[in-house]
Amino acid sequence: MVTLGCARNEVDSEELAGRLAADGYELVHDADGADAVLVNTCGFIESAKKDSVDAILAATDTGAEVIAVGCMAERYGSELAGALPEATVLGFDDYTAIGDRLDDVLEGRPLVPHTPRDRRTLLPISPVQRSVASATAEAPAIPGHGWLRRRRLASGPSAALKLASGCDRRCAFCAIPTFRGAFVSRPPGEVLAEARWLASQGVTELVLVSENSTSYGKDLGDLRSLERLLGRLAAVERIARVRVAYLQPAELRPGLLEVIAATDGVAPYFDLSFQHSSAGLLRRMRRFGGTDDFLALIERARTLAPSAGFRTNVILGFPGETEDDVAELERFLTEGRLDAVGVFGYSDEEGTEAMNLPGKHDQDEIDARVRRITDLVEELTAQRAEDRIGERVELLLTEDLSEEEGPGVWSGHAAHQDPDADGTTTVTGVAPGAVAGQIVAAEVVGTEGVDLIAAAVVPELSPAGR
Repeated sequence: MVTLGCARNEVDSEELAGRLAADGYELVHDADGADAVLVNTCGFIESAKKDSVDAILAATDTGAEVIAVGCMAERYGSELAGALPEATVLGFDDYTAIGDRLDDVLEGRPLVPHTPRDRRTLLPISPVQRSVASATAEAPAIPGHGWLRRRRLASGPSAALKLASGCDRRCAFCAIPTFRGAFVSRPPGEVLAEARWLASQGVTELVLVSENSTSYGKDLGDLRSLERLLGRLAAVERIARVRVAYLQPAELRPGLLEVIAATDGVAPYFDLSFQHSSAGLLRRMRRFGGTDDFLALIERARTLAPSAGFRTNVILGFPGETEDDVAELERFLTEGRLDAVGVFGYSDEEGTEAMNLPGKHDQDEIDARVRRITDLVEELTAQRAEDRIGERVELLLTEDLSEEEGPGVWSGHAAHQDPDADGTTTVTGVAPGAVAGQIVAAEVVGTEGVDLIAAAVVPELSPAGR
């Protein structure tokens, strides 16, 4: 199985792996000699789609049957199948019967690829409504909501846990709602049960993912569901840390901010989808806020948790973006002192409002603006890492580096560092007997770009998962 894209896709791949294992299939790590390769594609932006196509074509070189699933397969369906006859293209509604579909492929039974539909017309279906609907009619499958069939594909102490799928926002540049559907929360009991299962698999850090985690619970009739759920997740036995990803700034209510900043066992970490900071351009994007609003939000969080971590993504070259807009973004990034920033160039996406907006920039100009902001971000995030020298951090240990670096040296990540995207911390002086997933207190003594170097300050380790 090959997975591209975000952590949400990783959860979906684990659902597929679990279902296939239950149907008697054996997952192997090497495509050579395999009967089939499943490529879980990403369909978010142009570069991601290209990576997905490249992965499909690479899989065909193994001689195995190739099955394309995931966002790009759902988004384009029969169109993708026509362009890539080397692969079988399956949609989300095939996930619950993935073993049968793989049987069909291996037995040479023809499958008709789906014609894509706007999944917003199929959803929203709340989890309660979905259980009722399934008794009378087949409900649309929602990937990543079938945890009982999940099988962990990674071996580290951190794992993504899906809160919800879909999105009800209408950002002008984003096509995700059309192929992921409207926002559907998972019931709190189901999320907690999966958290306990992950803990039993050796996980000590949960990373809560969705298209928009701040919306969790709104379709269940309780917009404060996440505030209540976070403490319960942090209390799960053997779970050391809970981290929330994919927060919408416009929906980050004060109560949720306070819970994330001040709840024991919840990382004071704010993965905020700013996308830009020029108020006028954000309105053009069908978004809200601006530089001063965002800086005030960051300041409120830092008042509660001075060492809180902040990451975001920004888009350069959106139609109508001016030099003044770019300068405003530079002001925000400089004053905001974020820990991590992803910089992306705008690309037209079918079915979005932005595709038909005037004021398009040529690719050279977009690339130049991306380089300009990327250079600034690299400088600013390195400075932010240096600001942390002398700070005490709680590190989740991930990899023993003793053989390469000497006794007591480990790699890990602090509360302000996402396990996949925000840099790492190398810590020395860890007591013998440490294992991955434990927490150790350390003091930051140096940096290498955004990565930190730290020294353990307490020889005793916490118990695993605490």
